[in-house]
Amino acid sequence: MSAPIKNASQNVTSPGDMFTLENPVFCCYLFWATVLVVKMLLMSLLTAIQRFRYKLLAFVPLALRRKIFPNEEDLFFKNLEVQFDDPHVERVRRAHRNDMENILPYFIMSLIYISTNPSAVIACNLFRVASVARIIHTLVYAVYPVPQPSRILAFATMLLITFYMAAIVALRTLSFI
Repeated sequence: MSAPIKNASQNVTSPGDMFTLENPVFCCYLFWATVLVVKMLLMSLLTAIQRFRYKLLAFVPLALRRKIFPNEEDLFFKNLEVQFDDPHVERVRRAHRNDMENILPYFIMSLIYISTNPSAVIACNLFRVASVARIIHTLVYAVYPVPQPSRILAFATMLLITFYMAAIVALRTLSFI
């Protein structure tokens, strides 16, 4: 660790020290970011499972098994057509797109928030709650659909946490503009 830099008679940790494994806030961020990345990768797998949903279950009658493919080159089964509108596949794809629209900005805002040297307890709890909220969002939207307000509550939790972090960053840097 390098020595603190004197700035306006305050001890300020150098920015490089905040993004190391010695910083518990950064370590907590790394863990929960990894959980969210794995969750997003599993969404691709869930989409594939939905395409073969009943094909994977041997005891389901052949006429009821689904094989849904969006590209001509994927049609390696006989008598299949390209299909874009399967509700089960589209639900998972919408959930995956929602993840990309919300988790990626959260990742960026979280890193910027870490650079403000926040309280470890508050920051780690924000990372935990946001990650669990996104997992719940996936469960109640793509895996086992549950009526509202479950999905909006899970969605809003991470959104509010991201806005909170943005507000903290803005307030702490306002004097520099």
